[in-house]
Amino acid sequence: MKILVVGSGGREHALCWSIAKSPLCEKLYCAPGNAGISDVAECLPIKAEDLDGLVAFVEQNDIGFVVVGPEAQLVDGLVDRMNAINIPAFGPSAAAAELEGSKGFMKDICAKYNVPTASYQRFTDLAAAKKYLDEQGAPIVIKTDGLAAGKGVTVAMTLEEAHTAVEEALSGRAFGAAGAEVVIEEFMQGEEVSFFVLTDGENYLPLASAQDHKCVGEGDTGPNTGGMGVYSPATILTPELEQQVLEQCIKPTIEGMKSEGHVYKGVLFAGLMLTETGPRLIEYNVRFGDPECQALCLRLKSDILPALLASAQGGLEDIKLEWHDETALLVVMAAKGYPASYEKNTVIKGVENAGSDPAVTVFHAGTARGNDGSLQAVGGRVLGVTALGSDIKEAQKKAYQAVDKISWDQGFCRRDIGWRELARNS
Repeated sequence: MKILVVGSGGREHALCWSIAKSPLCEKLYCAPGNAGISDVAECLPIKAEDLDGLVAFVEQNDIGFVVVGPEAQLVDGLVDRMNAINIPAFGPSAAAAELEGSKGFMKDICAKYNVPTASYQRFTDLAAAKKYLDEQGAPIVIKTDGLAAGKGVTVAMTLEEAHTAVEEALSGRAFGAAGAEVVIEEFMQGEEVSFFVLTDGENYLPLASAQDHKCVGEGDTGPNTGGMGVYSPATILTPELEQQVLEQCIKPTIEGMKSEGHVYKGVLFAGLMLTETGPRLIEYNVRFGDPECQALCLRLKSDILPALLASAQGGLEDIKLEWHDETALLVVMAAKGYPASYEKNTVIKGVENAGSDPAVTVFHAGTARGNDGSLQAVGGRVLGVTALGSDIKEAQKKAYQAVDKISWDQGFCRRDIGWRELARNS
C-alpha cells in the first residue's frame, strides 16, 4: 500500500525509517518531512497543519494508510478527517486526543477511573490560583491546560516561582490560549520513566520503557526542553512495575475512555513517576515520544507496519513484536541557544561519517538541504545520534563516538545521557 506519514521531526524520521523496511509498504510519503526523511520517503511540500491539503493529497494519490506523528494534528482531528473519507489512520480521534490536548481533562479521567496520579486543582482565575498555591506551599507543579510544545510545565521550588508561573500563563503572555487554564499539581518525588503501549481501543500491546533527559544541562539542570537524549530499556521499570502500570494506569484508562464514548486508538505514552509508594502517572501523551520513538524503532526487530495498522483497524491481539536485547541510546544535537533563541541555516558536516558504524543511526529533526546541497540546521533540536550496544555503557560510548565525527560549530549536546542507568550498573 501507499503510506503517508505526517510530521517533520526525529520521531517521524524514525517512523519512516521503520515503515520503509516493511514489505507491505509500496510507496512512502512524508509531509513535510526533513532532509533525513528524504532518504527513505518522498517529502511533500504540505505543512503538517494543512489538514485540507493532506486530505486532498490522500484522496488524489490512492493513499491506503496515514500515520500521524505530532500531537497538534491529532488534537485538531486529522484522524477524524481521514476516517471520514474511509482512510485508516494511526492515532486517536480528536475527542480521545484530549488526553494530551487538555491536562485538566486527563486529570479528570484519572480521578474518575482511579488511576494513581498527583492530587490537583484546575484554575482559570488568577486570584484563586494564587490562594491555592499559598495554601499548598512549595515545591508544587504548574501546567498549562493546553498544548505548549513541551514547555508548559513549571516545577516551582519556591512560592515566588509558582506565582510567576500562574501569572505568565493566565495572563496569556507566555502560552496564549494554551495557558487560559492551569492545572496545579502536587509535587511528586521519584524517578521519571516513559512507557508505551499500542491499543486498538479494546486490546493493548506493551512496547517498551525509556528514560528521557528533559533538562538542557548536564546532571538534569537548566530549563526544560523537548528532550536532550534518551535510552531504552529503562531497567528501573522492572517487569513487576510494568505489570502494575498496565493494571493500574493503562487498562482503566483505555476502558474509561471507551465508556466515556471516546474510544482510544493508537499509541498511549505514559509519563510515570516511580515513587516510594509505586508508579504514579505524571501525564499521558497521545503520540510517540520524541526522542523515545527513535530508540524504540532502533530496538524493534519486527515489522512495525502490521502493529500500526492493527491499532487503527482492530486485531491487535494477534500481533506479536520482537525486540533486540541491546540497549539503544540517543544523544540530541541541538542549536546553541536552544531552548531559547538560536541561529538558523547553519551548516552541518560529517553526518554520513557518524552513521558509518552499523550500530549507529542518525535521525534528523530540524534539518533541510541548502540550495548548494549542504545539510543545514533549521530547528532547535536538529539530530538524534542513536546507537545500539550490548549494555548502556557500550551504547553510550558508540553514540558519543559518532557525535564526535559531526562537525557543527553552532551545535551542542549533553555529554551525560544515560547517567542514571550507568550509576545503577556501576
